[in-house]
Amino acid sequence: TWHRAGVQNRRLAEPPGPALANHLALTVRCPDDGDGDPDRPDDPGTWLVDAGLGDALHEPLPLRSGVYRQGPLTFRLRPSEVAPGGWRLDHDARGSFIGMDFEPAPATVDHFLERDEYLSTSPESGFVRVLVVQRRDAGGVDQLRGCTLSRVDAAEHPHERTIETEADWYAALADVFGLPLPELDAAERTRLWAKVHADHEAWVTAGRP
Repeated sequence: TWHRAGVQNRRLAEPPGPALANHLALTVRCPDDGDGDPDRPDDPGTWLVDAGLGDALHEPLPLRSGVYRQGPLTFRLRPSEVAPGGWRLDHDARGSFIGMDFEPAPATVDHFLERDEYLSTSPESGFVRVLVVQRRDAGGVDQLRGCTLSRVDAAEHPHERTIETEADWYAALADVFGLPLPELDAAERTRLWAKVHADHEAWVTAGRP
């Protein structure tokens, strides 16, 4: 089941709530999983299966209130305070966002079209301003934000380094994230690197918002 959801960004002063419609949450009902009642929203046979949350979930979460640890990250799932009958996922303090609320009702594509256009095209959108690649595994999270490559794992502080050259940047995409981008020719690769590097420099100059 699709649900209209709102991801609360750490870098933006956005209120919590699914009305943001900047995320599509996904739940899956497994009737044979446990002795749950399908008429109950906290039934143990219903799971939050959300592969689109970047550096958050590595495995599905049972749709029940509780605290869940996956590798070095801890999540809290609880009833939403802003979406009646819905749910709130609180991200780990080291995560890239604060949390996500989603409505209980099923959603359709129409629920996301307006916000999707903004996120995909607006110069103010974080998805337009800075390139971000994230990969979650059992031991942590790899993230490439512009030219900054970081790793969050069991260590107290993230491992972080700035990539300075085109060759190293494409090597990181291929080796860390499995994105060799064979469809790009040499000129296209150089143009992409030039844009990413310029955007990264602007981001750093602006104070990394």
